Amino acid sequence: MIIQFASTMRKLRRDESGVTVIEFGFVAPVLCLLLMGMFDLGFQAYAQTNLSGAMQEAARKSALEPTVITTNQLDAEVTEAIQAVVPSAQVSFERKNYQTFDDIDKPEDFTDNNGNGICDNNEPFEDLNGNLNWDQDRGRNGLGGARDAVLYTASASFDRVFPLYGFIDIPSTATISASTVLRNQPYDEQTDRQPVVGYCT
Repeated sequence: MIIQFASTMRKLRRDESGVTVIEFGFVAPVLCLLLMGMFDLGFQAYAQTNLSGAMQEAARKSALEPTVITTNQLDAEVTEAIQAVVPSAQVSFERKNYQTFDDIDKPEDFTDNNGNGICDNNEPFEDLNGNLNWDQDRGRNGLGGARDAVLYTASASFDRVFPLYGFIDIPSTATISASTVLRNQPYDEQTDRQPVVGYCT
Protein backbone atom coordinates (compact mmCIF):
# COMPACT_ATOMS: atom_id res chain seq x y z
CA MET A 1 0.00 0.00 0.00
CA ILE A 2 2.76 2.43 0.96
CA ILE A 3 4.74 1.48 -2.13
CA GLN A 4 1.72 2.05 -4.34
CA PHE A 5 1.10 5.48 -2.74
CA ALA A 6 4.73 6.52 -3.26
CA SER A 7 4.56 5.40 -6.89
CA THR A 8 1.38 7.42 -7.42
CA MET A 9 2.96 10.54 -5.91
CA ARG A 10 6.00 10.20 -8.18
CA LYS A 11 3.71 10.00 -11.21
CA LEU A 12 1.83 13.09 -10.05
CA ARG A 13 5.05 15.04 -9.62
CA ARG A 14 6.07 14.19 -13.18
CA ASP A 15 2.62 14.88 -14.63
CA GLU A 16 2.64 18.29 -16.43
CA SER A 17 -0.84 18.16 -17.94
CA GLY A 18 -2.75 21.37 -17.18
CA VAL A 19 0.42 23.41 -16.60
CA THR A 20 -0.26 25.49 -19.70
CA VAL A 21 -3.67 26.53 -18.40
CA ILE A 22 -2.20 27.60 -15.07
CA GLU A 23 0.61 29.55 -16.74
CA PHE A 24 -1.89 31.23 -19.06
CA GLY A 25 -3.93 32.17 -15.99
CA PHE A 26 -0.91 34.07 -14.65
CA VAL A 27 -0.02 35.70 -17.98
CA ALA A 28 -3.52 36.52 -19.29
CA PRO A 29 -4.29 39.55 -17.05
CA VAL A 30 -0.97 41.22 -17.87
CA LEU A 31 -1.38 40.44 -21.57
CA CYS A 32 -4.94 41.83 -21.60
CA LEU A 33 -3.76 45.00 -19.85
CA LEU A 34 -0.96 45.49 -22.39
CA LEU A 35 -3.34 44.92 -25.30
CA MET A 36 -5.87 47.40 -23.91
CA GLY A 37 -3.10 49.95 -23.44
CA MET A 38 -1.91 49.49 -27.02
CA PHE A 39 -5.44 49.75 -28.41
CA ASP A 40 -6.16 52.83 -26.29
CA LEU A 41 -2.99 54.60 -27.43
CA GLY A 42 -3.63 53.56 -31.01
CA PHE A 43 -7.16 54.95 -30.94
CA GLN A 44 -5.93 58.24 -29.42
CA ALA A 45 -3.25 58.50 -32.11
CA TYR A 46 -5.88 57.91 -34.80
CA ALA A 47 -8.18 60.56 -33.29
CA GLN A 48 -5.23 62.98 -32.99
CA THR A 49 -4.32 62.47 -36.65
CA ASN A 50 -7.92 63.05 -37.67
CA LEU A 51 -8.12 66.26 -35.63
CA SER A 52 -4.81 67.55 -37.02
CA GLY A 53 -6.00 66.85 -40.56
CA ALA A 54 -9.26 68.68 -39.92
CA MET A 55 -7.35 71.70 -38.59
CA GLN A 56 -5.08 71.79 -41.64
CA GLU A 57 -8.12 71.59 -43.89
CA ALA A 58 -9.69 74.46 -41.94
CA ALA A 59 -6.55 76.55 -42.47
CA ARG A 60 -6.58 75.81 -46.20
CA LYS A 61 -10.25 76.76 -46.53
CA SER A 62 -9.71 79.90 -44.51
CA ALA A 63 -6.94 80.97 -46.90
CA LEU A 64 -8.77 80.03 -50.10
CA GLU A 65 -12.33 81.04 -49.28
CA PRO A 66 -12.15 84.18 -47.15
CA THR A 67 -15.47 85.60 -48.34
CA VAL A 68 -17.40 82.33 -48.04
CA ILE A 69 -16.42 80.46 -44.88
CA THR A 70 -16.98 81.90 -41.42
CA THR A 71 -15.37 81.05 -38.09
CA ASN A 72 -18.54 79.23 -37.02
CA GLN A 73 -18.43 77.15 -40.19
CA LEU A 74 -14.77 76.31 -39.57
CA ASP A 75 -15.58 75.21 -36.02
CA ALA A 76 -18.53 73.14 -37.24
CA GLU A 77 -16.44 71.36 -39.88
CA VAL A 78 -13.66 70.50 -37.42
CA THR A 79 -16.25 69.27 -34.90
CA GLU A 80 -17.92 67.12 -37.55
CA ALA A 81 -14.58 65.61 -38.58
CA ILE A 82 -13.57 64.56 -35.07
CA GLN A 83 -17.06 63.37 -34.12
CA ALA A 84 -17.03 61.11 -37.17
CA VAL A 85 -14.30 59.18 -35.33
CA VAL A 86 -15.39 59.85 -31.72
CA PRO A 87 -19.14 60.64 -31.70
CA SER A 88 -19.12 61.55 -27.99
CA ALA A 89 -16.24 64.04 -28.27
CA GLN A 90 -16.74 67.46 -26.70
CA VAL A 91 -14.86 69.97 -28.86
CA SER A 92 -13.79 73.45 -27.79
CA PHE A 93 -11.93 76.16 -29.69
CA GLU A 94 -9.56 78.98 -28.84
CA ARG A 95 -8.25 81.80 -30.99
CA LYS A 96 -5.40 84.11 -30.12
CA ASN A 97 -4.28 86.90 -32.44
CA TYR A 98 -0.81 88.37 -32.92
CA GLN A 99 0.75 91.22 -34.87
CA THR A 100 3.08 88.87 -36.77
CA PHE A 101 3.82 85.16 -37.03
CA ASP A 102 7.04 85.75 -35.07
CA ASP A 103 5.03 86.92 -32.05
CA ILE A 104 3.28 83.58 -31.59
CA ASP A 105 4.06 81.86 -28.29
CA LYS A 106 6.44 84.60 -27.17
CA PRO A 107 6.28 86.42 -23.82
CA GLU A 108 5.77 90.14 -23.45
CA ASP A 109 9.05 92.07 -23.34
CA PHE A 110 10.24 93.38 -19.99
CA THR A 111 13.32 95.06 -18.57
CA ASP A 112 15.10 92.55 -16.35
CA ASN A 113 16.80 95.00 -13.98
CA ASN A 114 17.88 92.38 -11.43
CA GLY A 115 18.91 89.75 -14.01
CA ASN A 116 16.87 86.89 -12.52
CA GLY A 117 14.92 86.18 -15.72
CA ILE A 118 11.58 86.90 -14.02
CA CYS A 119 9.43 89.99 -14.37
CA ASP A 120 9.20 91.17 -10.76
CA ASN A 121 10.25 93.94 -8.33
CA ASN A 122 8.39 96.69 -10.22
CA GLU A 123 10.27 96.00 -13.48
CA PRO A 124 8.62 97.65 -16.51
CA PHE A 125 7.06 95.52 -19.25
CA GLU A 126 5.24 96.13 -22.53
CA ASP A 127 1.59 95.16 -22.13
CA LEU A 128 0.86 94.08 -25.70
CA ASN A 129 -2.38 92.23 -25.03
CA GLY A 130 -3.90 94.98 -22.89
CA ASN A 131 -4.78 92.93 -19.81
CA LEU A 132 -2.53 94.98 -17.47
CA ASN A 133 -0.50 91.90 -16.51
CA TRP A 134 2.81 90.53 -17.77
CA ASP A 135 2.15 87.29 -19.70
CA GLN A 136 4.19 84.41 -21.09
CA ASP A 137 2.03 84.68 -24.22
CA ARG A 138 1.64 88.12 -25.78
CA GLY A 139 -1.39 87.11 -27.88
CA ARG A 140 -4.81 88.68 -27.51
CA ASN A 141 -7.90 86.51 -27.25
CA GLY A 142 -10.18 86.45 -30.25
CA LEU A 143 -9.98 86.66 -34.01
CA GLY A 144 -8.15 89.99 -34.21
CA GLY A 145 -8.22 92.35 -37.17
CA ALA A 146 -6.95 92.67 -40.72
CA ARG A 147 -3.61 90.99 -41.46
CA ASP A 148 -3.25 89.60 -37.93
CA ALA A 149 -1.86 86.10 -37.41
CA VAL A 150 -4.32 83.89 -35.55
CA LEU A 151 -3.36 80.80 -33.57
CA TYR A 152 -6.40 78.53 -33.96
CA THR A 153 -6.57 75.66 -31.45
CA ALA A 154 -9.12 72.86 -31.13
CA SER A 155 -9.34 70.53 -28.12
CA ALA A 156 -11.46 67.39 -27.94
CA SER A 157 -12.29 65.42 -24.79
CA PHE A 158 -13.88 61.97 -24.85
CA ASP A 159 -14.36 58.89 -22.70
CA ARG A 160 -11.70 56.26 -23.19
CA VAL A 161 -12.81 53.40 -25.41
CA PHE A 162 -11.06 50.78 -23.28
CA PRO A 163 -11.46 50.66 -19.48
CA LEU A 164 -7.74 50.92 -18.85
CA TYR A 165 -8.29 53.59 -16.18
CA GLY A 166 -9.93 50.90 -14.00
CA PHE A 167 -6.60 49.12 -13.63
CA ILE A 168 -4.03 51.92 -13.61
CA ASP A 169 -4.12 55.48 -12.34
CA ILE A 170 -5.09 57.47 -15.45
CA PRO A 171 -8.12 59.72 -16.12
CA SER A 172 -11.26 58.10 -17.53
CA THR A 173 -11.34 60.76 -20.27
CA ALA A 174 -8.73 61.49 -22.91
CA THR A 175 -7.99 64.95 -24.31
CA ILE A 176 -6.33 65.71 -27.63
CA SER A 177 -5.60 69.05 -29.24
CA ALA A 178 -4.24 70.48 -32.47
CA SER A 179 -3.32 73.98 -33.61
CA THR A 180 -2.79 75.79 -36.85
CA VAL A 181 -1.99 79.38 -37.76
CA LEU A 182 -4.31 81.44 -39.93
CA ARG A 183 -3.70 84.83 -41.47
CA ASN A 184 -6.57 87.30 -41.51
CA GLN A 185 -7.29 88.68 -44.96
CA PRO A 186 -5.97 92.17 -45.77
CA TYR A 187 -9.32 93.92 -46.16
CA ASP A 188 -8.01 96.90 -44.22
CA GLU A 189 -4.79 98.27 -42.79
CA GLN A 190 -3.45 96.34 -39.84
CA THR A 191 -3.99 98.01 -36.49
CA ASP A 192 -0.75 99.16 -34.90
CA ARG A 193 -0.44 97.65 -31.43
CA GLN A 194 1.00 100.32 -29.23
CA PRO A 195 2.07 98.68 -25.98
CA VAL A 196 1.14 100.16 -22.64
CA VAL A 197 3.98 100.19 -20.09
CA GLY A 198 3.14 98.21 -16.98
CA TYR A 199 5.13 97.27 -13.89
CA CYS A 200 5.52 93.74 -12.53
CA THR A 201 4.76 93.15 -8.88
